[in-house]
Amino acid sequence: MNKVILTGRLTRDPESRMSQSNMEVSRFSLACQSDFVNKDGQRDTEFINCVAFGRLANTINRFCKKGTMIGAQGRIRNGSYDAQDGTKRYTTDVVVDQMEFLSSRNSNSENSSYENNSYSSNNVSSYSPEENAMDNIETTDLTEDPYKNFGEEVTLSSDDLPF
Repeated sequence: MNKVILTGRLTRDPESRMSQSNMEVSRFSLACQSDFVNKDGQRDTEFINCVAFGRLANTINRFCKKGTMIGAQGRIRNGSYDAQDGTKRYTTDVVVDQMEFLSSRNSNSENSSYENNSYSSNNVSSYSPEENAMDNIETTDLTEDPYKNFGEEVTLSSDDLPF
């Protein structure tokens, strides 16, 4: 199975192009933070190249910009091409087939608050911004360990596992 689920912010405005078959293409990069904190207390960030096609690409090109946070689902695609200097270059992209607006970087802007609308390459519904949509979202402080007062550590042996 080749399935990817990402949550991140666009690192730049999406690049809009038309394919040879006259299909809209959107290329963008997502900055996705790791769930784990490194030894310096920082979360590592991965920058992942993404591409979308058709109606979904049109939605991304119209409504996403640098800093917009989205949830994206798709698949990994590896490719290669010959560079101008004659060397072979390899690429890895996530082909996005579903996305969801989560928020945007500047929530004070008039068009930066989004409903939690889902979009897919097969079925794109109409976009309707809702003012102050972000005011009702609760957030959790992730700077503290949520399990610090959870209780004692449990030790399991391989005999305790059901598989």
